[in-house]
Amino acid sequence: MFFILLAHDKPGSLEIRRQTKQRHMAHLDAAAPSLRVLQSGPLLSSEGAEHGSLLVFEAPDAATVEAFAKRDPYVAAGLFESYEIHPWAWRRGNPYLSDAERSAKP
Repeated sequence: MFFILLAHDKPGSLEIRRQTKQRHMAHLDAAAPSLRVLQSGPLLSSEGAEHGSLLVFEAPDAATVEAFAKRDPYVAAGLFESYEIHPWAWRRGNPYLSDAERSAKP
């Protein structure tokens, strides 16, 4: 099953993001048993400044994603004002689906 994590940084926290980025990326690269990080990247302001994160996971359930998120250095450093985890029906552009699955109606 696929999930997204959508996170919004606390205002004025760009320095926290900069200081923890390498540890955050290492955390994503390591993943976890039964969890894969498929996509990730920062949300950008209209000026191009990073101010949040969007991640796509494959995991058996939301609890697995939540446990992984709680260990993220960004979370531990207090970067995020909030984050949400949602199940996601990834269809268009999903290389893991067959043609029949892509065209199936929910």
